[in-house]
Amino acid sequence: MKTLGLIGFGRFGQLAAQMLQGRFAISASDQRDQSAVARSLGVSFVDIHTAARCDIVVISVPVQNMLSAIKSIAPVVRPGSLVVDVASVKVFPAAWMTEHLPESVDVVATHPLFGPQSAKLGLVGQRLIVCPVRGRAHEAVARLGRRIGLSVHVTTPEQHDLEMSYVQALSHLIGRALINISAPAESLSTRSYEHLLDLCSLIKDDSFELFSAIQTMNPYASGVTRDFLQEAARLLEEANQRRDAATEA
Repeated sequence: MKTLGLIGFGRFGQLAAQMLQGRFAISASDQRDQSAVARSLGVSFVDIHTAARCDIVVISVPVQNMLSAIKSIAPVVRPGSLVVDVASVKVFPAAWMTEHLPESVDVVATHPLFGPQSAKLGLVGQRLIVCPVRGRAHEAVARLGRRIGLSVHVTTPEQHDLEMSYVQALSHLIGRALINISAPAESLSTRSYEHLLDLCSLIKDDSFELFSAIQTMNPYASGVTRDFLQEAARLLEEANQRRDAATEA
């Protein structure tokens, strides 16, 4: 059985351990003491360098901490091993792994389009984005994803981030704004409003770190959200102008 080391054992790292239990001998490291959680999941809790010497190394830390983690494991990863990240953005992590990890290591950038909340509905059909970075290991990653039941899509880091600037940056901006203003479940609700509340429910447990990464670490996100806010302001201005014209007539 191949060994798999999780660098970062937060909510998604723990979900990954549950998903992959029985397929690998799993070790996990984290800056916090997660040894009790690790034991409950049948995972060895180790230091970061021990986890980094596994056959497969999965970096599951916030994007803001990823460059530091990559630099930390770079001197100890084994030749022929595979390093995978699971960040919500791909251009920057792919570039960091390419620059700092040794040439002897295969690199694959991935983005599971699900988390602990949505995984409660089951994994079958959930989407996994796979971006080849270095070597051919992305083919094995895609095969494993399909065996688990995931819907696997292979693309480039650039295309991923461009699409996610709409799919994630825009939807998370709208959803978090609604959460912050405590949008109520009204008795006279429409289906479209209920869909917005569904969005709030899916992201309400996400950390602000994740929101910040989606908005600021995707090179395409700021342009999309800027255009959205400008268009929203323009639409309201046009509506007010038409109201004024109608009341003056």
